[in-house]
Amino acid sequence: MTETLDRSRTIEVNRLIDAPRELVFKMLTDASHLDQWWGPNGFKTETHEMEFAVGGLWRYTMHGPDGKDWPNWIRYKEITPPTGIRYDHGDETDEPALFEGFISLKSEGDKTRITITLLFPTIEARDATIEFGAVEGGRQTLARLDAFVTGPQTQA
Repeated sequence: MTETLDRSRTIEVNRLIDAPRELVFKMLTDASHLDQWWGPNGFKTETHEMEFAVGGLWRYTMHGPDGKDWPNWIRYKEITPPTGIRYDHGDETDEPALFEGFISLKSEGDKTRITITLLFPTIEARDATIEFGAVEGGRQTLARLDAFVTGPQTQA
């Protein structure tokens, strides 16, 4: 899904999660799961609407630990269960997408390698996002997913 991307305009983070790919994919498909782990440490995600389908919209706010609210939207472009999701991502609903995202899931034995790749329209946009802390934020987000998917609430 991401092999032909211009790497000078991308950010990529990944993590090996001790859970099967189907379970990890499921954590990406439902707001009741996403609201529990999406975002860096200290952030709380609140979903306003979500239609997990090609062309569907996930509109949510990330509430920062400093009290600042960060509006976000994702428009799903491609969904390939249980291996990947392609989407456009923006902030204000009436604004164009800031970047295109790719989430890939690959089985490694009974574990899952999740990789999130963000493709920006320019190198400058990518660099500004790196300066903002997106790489560490992405690592924290995947660590929160790992804790959630391997925790007792998902084992039932």
